[in-house]
Amino acid sequence: MKKNSFQDYLPFIFLAIVAIIGIFIPAFPNFSDVSKYNTADIAWILVASSLVFLMTPGLSFFYGGMVNRKNVISTMMQSFIATGLISVVWVVVGFSLAFGKSYHGIIGDPYSFFMFRNVGSGAPWSLAPTIPLLLFALFQMKFAIITPALVVGAVAERIRFTSYVLFMVLFSILVYAPIAHWTWHPDGILFKLGVLDFAGGTVVHISAGCAALAGALVLKRRKDHIEKKELQPANIPFVLLGTGLLWFGWFGFNAGSALGANALAATAFATTNTATAAAGLSWVFFDVIRGRKPSALGFCIGAVVGLVAITPAAGYVAIPQSIFIGFIAAIISNMAVHWKSKTSLDDTLDVFPCHGLGGMVGMLLTGIFATKAINEGGNNGWLYGNFDLFKNQVLGLLLVVGYSFIMSVAIFKLINLIHPLRVSEDEEALGLDVTQHNEHYHPAMMSVTDNGTLKEEELVHS
Repeated sequence: MKKNSFQDYLPFIFLAIVAIIGIFIPAFPNFSDVSKYNTADIAWILVASSLVFLMTPGLSFFYGGMVNRKNVISTMMQSFIATGLISVVWVVVGFSLAFGKSYHGIIGDPYSFFMFRNVGSGAPWSLAPTIPLLLFALFQMKFAIITPALVVGAVAERIRFTSYVLFMVLFSILVYAPIAHWTWHPDGILFKLGVLDFAGGTVVHISAGCAALAGALVLKRRKDHIEKKELQPANIPFVLLGTGLLWFGWFGFNAGSALGANALAATAFATTNTATAAAGLSWVFFDVIRGRKPSALGFCIGAVVGLVAITPAAGYVAIPQSIFIGFIAAIISNMAVHWKSKTSLDDTLDVFPCHGLGGMVGMLLTGIFATKAINEGGNNGWLYGNFDLFKNQVLGLLLVVGYSFIMSVAIFKLINLIHPLRVSEDEEALGLDVTQHNEHYHPAMMSVTDNGTLKEEELVHS
């Protein structure tokens, strides 16, 4: 057992300090005026929040199935740990920074809801008047959890676990919270500009995609990538399971963003499923015309791209247009993945081509296909004679891309000064499951015997 350094004690010390501070935060009456709320809306947003939570373990399976066998557990853990880490950060200060009293439309007051103070007894959120503020805060928490977890796929197989934990905390505070404030707070700069993002195309996927690109560039290439080794996914059934959980949970992500049990939620549910189905098929069929065989992995990746692309548009566009959104987003991401494979960029699981570009496509197409016929609280897009919305979507996209990328580069470089980002060459060769977590993944392997029958073996790492 190695001797602990002071840095090893810091995470525990910070958590202990937060726990002790919590003792002294006064309690307030809970939901003092229940008559103002709609019980059906409360029930639906409770369910939607649970569905969005399920997306993070789904993402863990999705990513874990695609990496090398010696990095399955580490990759899944790096995603799944966000459920604990960001839950605490969100309660302490994240929600207040995102939705507290606005400072010039840039960031929220960190004291408004510090440690969820006043959240249980506060007035409902202005854009969600039929549910308690606490429920709105919990629903938004699930978005904050999955966003830094998405970045894992770009830096997998080479990043130190403790360094990534620190990145998640800093990203949540310095990148996610400000962008959420700009986009979803009524006083936010993008909200006032008229930028439409129904469920997180900008806030979640573009911000995470650009952070992923920053991480891949700062951490540089894996040795296997430099040597151009073709590594097979560890477990395709994991990817299928993860995709199913993501698709299922995404109904809460998008339909829940209607913030009520209403017709808009039904529309968002329908557009989500339709775009996802179209994108999965588009990816597979596009592979076929390029000379590849239709694959389970291709359908899964395409479906996730469709989920990403429809997210900003889900409650603003009609169902027929959602087919085109999924169809074209999958083709663009597919081509980007192909182009990326010919470069030196080592984005392990193609987070930027899929989540980053998928979110950008969705944001731009929202500016084209949005219509007040679907959502009176939205706006008409370019297709309906309003070019200004498309222009505003472009401006919002550029601001978020620039801010997220530059700030994420700074965060990664700062962490590297404090604590090394990358594992050593020996640790990378052995795999992060063993070197970071002292755990082993032993999948059952199927091999072909001399007589052509299948034989199950156990893969054991030395």
